[in-house]
Amino acid sequence: MLENFNISREDIDKVSVLKMEGYLDANTIGEFERSLEHLLDQKRYNIVTDLSGLNYISSAGLGVYMGFIEDVRAEKGDIKLCCLSDKIFKVFDLLGFPALFDILPSVESCMESFNIEDGK
Repeated sequence: MLENFNISREDIDKVSVLKMEGYLDANTIGEFERSLEHLLDQKRYNIVTDLSGLNYISSAGLGVYMGFIEDVRAEKGDIKLCCLSDKIFKVFDLLGFPALFDILPSVESCMESFNIEDGK
């Protein structure tokens, strides 16, 4: 598998959007983990992962989501996923992720679903 992976971050008000591109697998999950750890260190618990550029995700990549969701939700935050291709959605669906995570069509729909009140 090619080590072709990129992650970028954009903070929009109280929500952080992580856009991933390429292949998220055992060789590249460290970058995803570090990005999530950095958000938690900065007390940013409203997280959107934009997977529109993701071509492949392994079980290791899925494990990162499971490894962080409890800590994020303990701080009244959430990790939401959006813009999944049919191929990527099937991987999440096979493992029951739609029952555990909000999977929405766009970054905007994820942003709206946080229902963040002004001043909080």
